[in-house]
Amino acid sequence: MTLPASIRRDAVTLSARLPSLIIAARRVAQTVRHGVHGRRRAGSGETFWQFRPFLSGEPSSRVDWRRSAREERAFVREREWEAAHTVWIWFDRSASMQFGSSLAPVTKIDRATLLALAFADLCVRGGERAGLLGLTRPLATPGVVERFAEAIATDERLRGASQAPLPPALPAATRSMVLMLGDFLSEPEDVARAIQAVSAEGAIGELVMIVDPIEETYPFSGNTEFLDPAGALTVLTPRAQNLRDAYLARLAAHRETIRAICARSGWGMSIHRTDASPAEILLALRMRLSAPEPGAGLRSA
Repeated sequence: MTLPASIRRDAVTLSARLPSLIIAARRVAQTVRHGVHGRRRAGSGETFWQFRPFLSGEPSSRVDWRRSAREERAFVREREWEAAHTVWIWFDRSASMQFGSSLAPVTKIDRATLLALAFADLCVRGGERAGLLGLTRPLATPGVVERFAEAIATDERLRGASQAPLPPALPAATRSMVLMLGDFLSEPEDVARAIQAVSAEGAIGELVMIVDPIEETYPFSGNTEFLDPAGALTVLTPRAQNLRDAYLARLAAHRETIRAICARSGWGMSIHRTDASPAEILLALRMRLSAPEPGAGLRSA
């Protein structure tokens, strides 16, 4: 099958930007790592957490004799709980994600790519495995960012940039975590089916809506021509300002519907604008998926 010229162009463009996005992702991940604190739970692990008094009935091998020698009672050295989770990441590479207005420093696809790569780096450095849903197996290598970028570039060259706006119907394993990034402008019923398919075996996750600030502020007035992202539809509106209230109301209703869909599956939902700091949403996501509370979600960032 011959790919349309526009799709080939988008694929080549994204692939060409990947090296710079890798550098940006590592820089952001490094910044976020300084703000990520441990899970602060006792359990099996290598990181020291605290000393606590020895409890009757515990094996004497657990006593820290050096610490106990300073006082008249025995103490146990507790380590912080650590668990190797599998984190699946998916981000939308469809036509609508190519959009970027003059109000934002980056396109939606570039921000989604950066967040996906940086989050994978954070997860792996935190002792977890990360995989791109439908593209890679879970990896625990420090070079996960480069491996992911290579998988993305290969997929772009083979299939083009016009990917499906929702993830493949591949159930994530029980107790794994899922991060889905996109604008999620699809019909709510389709979004619901996608989440149900991914979480069919009990996986929990977070859905992050990537939005351009112009999509939220709607600063249009007078004669305005609206173009479909795929180039298939053009709408000329003589008084665009008259549509503002109806548009914003429909946008709010759509988001509330998606939020309710996520809550029913125990997922959270976040909204991230491309003119906001990627470090802030990454830190919030890392903390949210490290100690998830069903349906809690995150604040817009």
